[in-house]
Amino acid sequence: MSYFDSIRTFVRVYELGSMSAAGRDLRISPAVTSARIAQLEEHLGVRLFQRTTRSLNPTEQGKSFYRGAIEILEAVENAEAQIVDMTENLKGSLYVAAPLGVGRRLIAPAVPDFLDDYAEVSIRLRLTDRKVDLTTEGLDLAFFLGQPEDSNLRIRKIADVARVLVAAPSYLEKRGMPANGQDILAQGHECLSLRFPGAAEFQWRLMTNEGPERFPVRGRYESDDGDVLTDWALAGRGIAMKPIFEISEHLKTGALIPVALETPPEPIQMACLYTHRRGQDPKTRLFMDFMIERIGATVRDTNLNSDRRSASPVRAVAKRR
Repeated sequence: MSYFDSIRTFVRVYELGSMSAAGRDLRISPAVTSARIAQLEEHLGVRLFQRTTRSLNPTEQGKSFYRGAIEILEAVENAEAQIVDMTENLKGSLYVAAPLGVGRRLIAPAVPDFLDDYAEVSIRLRLTDRKVDLTTEGLDLAFFLGQPEDSNLRIRKIADVARVLVAAPSYLEKRGMPANGQDILAQGHECLSLRFPGAAEFQWRLMTNEGPERFPVRGRYESDDGDVLTDWALAGRGIAMKPIFEISEHLKTGALIPVALETPPEPIQMACLYTHRRGQDPKTRLFMDFMIERIGATVRDTNLNSDRRSASPVRAVAKRR
């Protein structure tokens, strides 16, 4: 086994804090992972990790070597990137994460077009509405909605995504049409919540005459899957906050109707998140360029058409009441 492979293995063990997790990430067995670390420690003449039955912690020498190892890997990857740029011969796998709605409606349909142009590239797409950790999960990049919490990561903005509060006509006929966020609270409307284990108190950030304001909405329905909220809203179970691109067809048909139009939701940022090291990879850069152009155009077009699509259903429900 090469010295470089041992360095790469050491970096993943250090970042993931586990031999088995690093082995899974690198697609090697635990025995090979352990052997590479042992070979590296023998070569350096120091212990890189303190091992117990329950934990694996880097020594001071391990922490120091990690900083140097990262520089080595970045230098090699930069050199490889220059060669690939010259030959335009992209190859290898890209590990990509995206929220469920973004992934299903925007990313997944565009992946085949990208791969048609690069026959030796593979895409490993993971869809989840939970927060992901690029380093520990071995991801090359992640698409996300909102603001990143980790300032050490790089970000490329795609577009501001318009959102809307929606409900089914059947729900509004029973519960009434709220004009604003205050009506939603005062009238005790059922609010459908996108939440995750350990999430903070649920709130909707709505635009008022005084600027953005947080509304602590309540409801009996919550899920960590945005599409589940859409299904509940379509079934007349309550009001959901949704990105317009996810429900544009339902708005067009009138299956879902915008509510609380006096206080619309604040737009949310859609962007790509990646580490500096991953961003040096030409296939990562090209995939981001391709998706940003494709997704940005789709989202902006949906935003522009949203008002025209939603106006008539709102008036129709108002007349029925």
